[in-house]
Amino acid sequence: MLSILAVDDSVSARQLLSHTLTLAGYGVTEAVDGRDAVDKALQRGFDLVVTDQNMPHMDGLDLTRRLREIPAFRHTPILILTTESSEQMKQAGRAAGATGWLVKPFHPARLIELIQKVIP
Repeated sequence: MLSILAVDDSVSARQLLSHTLTLAGYGVTEAVDGRDAVDKALQRGFDLVVTDQNMPHMDGLDLTRRLREIPAFRHTPILILTTESSEQMKQAGRAAGATGWLVKPFHPARLIELIQKVIP
């Protein structure tokens, strides 16, 4: 079973994301913010990271940069799932090392389709 780290400071958004991924057959570990995500990433590897952008302590771009510094996560797909949709933010995501960008609210089928494209 492929494992996904789901990162969002919103309990309801995290639960929706986790529920969607679990129904699709993925193993899901939840993190409440970027710091929590880094702590969990240092404990084990994941096949994919899905993170919100706007979070306290460490936003999605900072999390992406930090994960890319960890050897085990240099090539792990990272998707940013956020309400931010500007081209400037998407470019910042790519520059940070994000694999893809999906705007909230997301359609579950679109999220799963994107995941299937980026997980090797």
